[in-house]
Amino acid sequence: MSKMEWKPGNMLYPLPAVIVSVADEEGHDNIITVAWAGTVCTNPPMVSISVRPERYSYKMIRETGEFVINLTTEKLAFATDYCGVRSGRDVDKFQELKLTRQKASHVGAPLIGESPVNIECRVVETREWGSHTVFTAEVLGVHVDKEYMDEKGKFDLALTRPIVYSHGEYYGLGKKLGKFGYSIQKKRKKKQKK
Repeated sequence: MSKMEWKPGNMLYPLPAVIVSVADEEGHDNIITVAWAGTVCTNPPMVSISVRPERYSYKMIRETGEFVINLTTEKLAFATDYCGVRSGRDVDKFQELKLTRQKASHVGAPLIGESPVNIECRVVETREWGSHTVFTAEVLGVHVDKEYMDEKGKFDLALTRPIVYSHGEYYGLGKKLGKFGYSIQKKRKKKQKK
């Protein structure tokens, strides 16, 4: 295979496209689209998001140290894009997009009712890195829509039809290819009929 070398850049794609809900101390809220979000640790459960300081939601996160990560779906693709290109300084995104504010259990920021999974977070570390500030946060609670549970009571991500972000474009996810450990799993022998 022939390779081209490009200048250094962020090529870790695709990324989860999430919409993050925030609120200030007076209760004014906003939604911001974040593509730079990820898992930090399992125990304790921790995540991170990266936000530019000039974004309207940035000040709210700095002020309260709280936010909610709301997973996105194909149904939420328009809202996901809109919340990334329109500023909460100019428009109430919940009202404009007819999204449902739901009360969180542990933070002041609202959950987005239409999201299949809402992750309540409290910032434990803030690091300024050039163009973005990384907010590392502990997960305080997770809310899952019952609509996406399978017959065994397990959350079925495929039912949500999640989306990802890559180089300025949104994509739906394809079919499941395997599960953790499938590469070393022993094959079961089929029982022969008598």
